[in-house]
Amino acid sequence: MAGEYLARVGGELAYKPLDRALLASVVEQAVGGAPVADLGCGPGHVAGWLVEHGVRAVVGVDLSPAMVATARQAHPGCEFREGDLRELPARDGEFGAAVALYCVIHLDPPELPAVFDEFRRVLRPGAPLLLAFHVGTETRHLTDWWGHEVDVDFHFFPPEAVLAPLREAGFTVTATMQRAPVPQEAETQRCYVLAHRAVD
Repeated sequence: MAGEYLARVGGELAYKPLDRALLASVVEQAVGGAPVADLGCGPGHVAGWLVEHGVRAVVGVDLSPAMVATARQAHPGCEFREGDLRELPARDGEFGAAVALYCVIHLDPPELPAVFDEFRRVLRPGAPLLLAFHVGTETRHLTDWWGHEVDVDFHFFPPEAVLAPLREAGFTVTATMQRAPVPQEAETQRCYVLAHRAVD
């Protein structure tokens, strides 16, 4: 369903001014001219936006080969890699910033500490990280999504269930924010976390 996802979601930043502002903040705080990572990049629309707004090098990472192929075709100015958040295909300290929008929602809660350790590993000291996730305690399992057969879980998290392992992994949380959905979105409360990798 990668093509369907791009068609439905690829233009979402046009009606999400808060997301654009937070992404711009991450770009401004990126460390050392290093590439910016888009973790769980899906069809690459956020990576594409970053390049369009002045980031010289963006690396998107997604578990789905179809999403990566779609992203490469749609956004040839970015680099895309197949990879797992639990074992990122990146060097230690490769990235000067990272965004991870609605990708940790596909992880079981016990996986968060190891994933945040990986985020820390691939970021430079002081680099910003922007996370977004759905707020709550439920898990939604889909077998049909926009007419496509799928087998996917969406985990909702209380904010502290994300903030605690993030801090333990060596991040300083500098801001959190919640918002209601916009009309074009699923009706869930959203949480954004801006954090920075600790300086050793």
